[in-house]
Amino acid sequence: MSLSKSKVYFFYQGVKSGLQSRTKLKKFIELIFKKEGRPLLSINYIFCTDKALLEINKQFLKHDFYTDIITFDLSESDEIAAEIYISVDRVRDNASLLGVSFKSELHRVIFHGALHLCGYSDKTKDQKAEMRGKEDFYLLSYLKKK
Repeated sequence: MSLSKSKVYFFYQGVKSGLQSRTKLKKFIELIFKKEGRPLLSINYIFCTDKALLEINKQFLKHDFYTDIITFDLSESDEIAAEIYISVDRVRDNASLLGVSFKSELHRVIFHGALHLCGYSDKTKDQKAEMRGKEDFYLLSYLKKK
């Protein structure tokens, strides 16, 4: 029996994400790319603090504000290669503000980053609505698989 090597990796910088069923989540993220018709080479999710993500936001995007996620597409071919930085602090605060569980909001943000890499944007009102619809679809699909 051959084991397929994951294309999704999780890293933690001074935080704990509280993610459970990581293998199942990694396989589901790979499934998103497959369903969206985008070949995936590798994707690194780096979970960090607000402070760390603010520095990345300032340094690379010239933005001086907190955010929950920054996605870097590092692809050099059709195959997607990327790094996604997620502030666990910001996700926790947003979950509280939105009245949803931390776990649900964390999964939404994880899928949001993958969807950006699949070509979805959230710059306009219509794009935001489409992105939210895709997030909801994959969030519900993931929860059903548990």
